[in-house]
Amino acid sequence: MKPDDLRTLLNEVQAGKIPVDEALERLRYLPFESLDFATLDHHRHLRCGAPEVIYCPGKTTEHIVDIFSRLAAKGANVLATRTDRVTFEAVKARTPQAEFEERARAIVLRQEQAELSSGHIALVSAGTSDIPIAEEARITAELMHQRVESMYDIGVAGLHRLLARCREIQTANVVIVVAGMEGALASVVGGLVAVPVIAVPTSVGYGASFNGIAPLLTMLNSCAAGVCVVNIDNGFGAGYLAALINRGHNKPDL
Repeated sequence: MKPDDLRTLLNEVQAGKIPVDEALERLRYLPFESLDFATLDHHRHLRCGAPEVIYCPGKTTEHIVDIFSRLAAKGANVLATRTDRVTFEAVKARTPQAEFEERARAIVLRQEQAELSSGHIALVSAGTSDIPIAEEARITAELMHQRVESMYDIGVAGLHRLLARCREIQTANVVIVVAGMEGALASVVGGLVAVPVIAVPTSVGYGASFNGIAPLLTMLNSCAAGVCVVNIDNGFGAGYLAALINRGHNKPDL
């Protein structure tokens, strides 16, 4: 249940429009709903300003379909990450409005009608191979109603490409930098902007990159102040954190 829905419900109870027993029935699954295989946190949207997200690896298709449909029934946006088109088709059979974001490998349901933020997030990827992780970050932030400006394939191997977009990047409230190989791009961007930089190391690279360990260590050892780092390939975590930063002091009205 979203904050506005809860406020409306309480106001209607106070005005005598809805009996207390009916209100209790509507609140039955607040704050959570217990299933045999999962405990769905319906209270998270009210508490954190964003609903629970489904991480698909390790879950059966049947479980993903059931969780997705139950979250959808609450009226909020729904996001399922790290999935495929086969799973999407099963979800869509139960939730026809669901869409598949191919590059992000995500299933999304957009139910909340809200304007995107005035301030924006700059999303920068070093190479084209980093785009799937960047797209996961973009989808996450946009479902949290944040405006995202994407700039892909502008890594340090051709520094002039980055410098050509420098003014655009500097207008953002927060920057997400997605990079594999040696992961140097985050430090370079960190030295060009006056806002937080969220670095996302990816598992893109040859053998000595150790599936993302090399860029992770580079980013953790950045000499540029203001660079923070999420885990390898964690586009979702970067998008969520960037959304919270861009939201700024405008916390959810509880």
